[in-house]
Amino acid sequence: MCPRPPLCSASSATRSWLQVPRLILRRRLSVFSGSVSRPIPWRRRPIAFLCYVLSVSALRPLAKRVALYRSFPTRILSRAWGRMNGVDLPTWLRKPVFSLYIWTFGVNMQEAAVEDLHHYRNLGEFFRRRLKPAVRPLCANSCLISPADGKILHFGQVKNSEVEQVKGVTYSLENFLGPQKRRGNESSSSFRDLLLSSPDNDLFHVVVYLAPGDYHCFHSPTDWKVELRRHFPGSLLSVNPGVARLVKELFCLNERVALTGQWQHGFFSLTAVGATNVGSIRVYFDQELQTNAPRYSKGSFHDRSYVADDDQVFKVAGEGGVAPTEGEGVVLQKGAAVGEFNLGSTIVLLFEAPKDFSFNLKAGQRIRVGEGLGSL
Repeated sequence: MCPRPPLCSASSATRSWLQVPRLILRRRLSVFSGSVSRPIPWRRRPIAFLCYVLSVSALRPLAKRVALYRSFPTRILSRAWGRMNGVDLPTWLRKPVFSLYIWTFGVNMQEAAVEDLHHYRNLGEFFRRRLKPAVRPLCANSCLISPADGKILHFGQVKNSEVEQVKGVTYSLENFLGPQKRRGNESSSSFRDLLLSSPDNDLFHVVVYLAPGDYHCFHSPTDWKVELRRHFPGSLLSVNPGVARLVKELFCLNERVALTGQWQHGFFSLTAVGATNVGSIRVYFDQELQTNAPRYSKGSFHDRSYVADDDQVFKVAGEGGVAPTEGEGVVLQKGAAVGEFNLGSTIVLLFEAPKDFSFNLKAGQRIRVGEGLGSL
């Protein structure tokens, strides 16, 4: 009789066969973590779960994973979240609910104008809390300051009419801003050059990501005049840096409100980009703006000009640092409150400046309203 093969060899072969896909899956998932697997803090588990949803189908092509995520009904979820935010909480429930949010997202309530948690009737009021006047001083030595509290995702010169949303992932400047009137070189076919008013200038950009625990208002980064508001209805995908690395042209897909105009060096724009649960983007001097509508046409946008045509004159109730001019745009002073988000999102600045403009930033650094972005 032939001797029976030892059982250990069969079981070891089975184990080695099972280990192969496990190792492959670990390597594929390590791409999203960027390092060796470590225990995930409780605070970061919702974001980790989102990245898991995108990577759990690790045997599928990346395009299918992104398409699966984009199929989620994020606009419906954001509207439901917005309605829930407006529901008043019983007084006895406010402190435990808000304390949980503070602990989860690391909110600094010592900066809030009202520190008493019982003062905020609902989640919406808590998200839009105001700060004490002295906690955000404006940098006088910089011609450009941060419009929001957050994290610097990317910054630099705009090249080839493409802008980086995160390192190595770009989006089209023309798709992001939409068609623009010609300001400079009549013979140039480049969209970037179309925005420049002088050949001695260049086009720069900076992206600030607001996390859920950050201060949710955004401010004017300089003295400038807003001439046009352009509202792009769209998706409401997460703008978390981990997702931004996966979804090309994420900022062009998401709903956004672009304010464009002029500052002392030429073209200037501030764009508030919506995200999941951030369907509500409010601009204080524009009461007509309505975001996250139930229906919209893909690729459409809606303009409102603050420059009068014929007998049309723009009028607005005066707020600190905001002044209407007789049909010539809305003048914003440096540091003036411009608008607010309903949770956390992204601000993108695109501006013309002399070629010797330099940023005083590092990618990934934390920044607060009023801190300098760069100088000449």
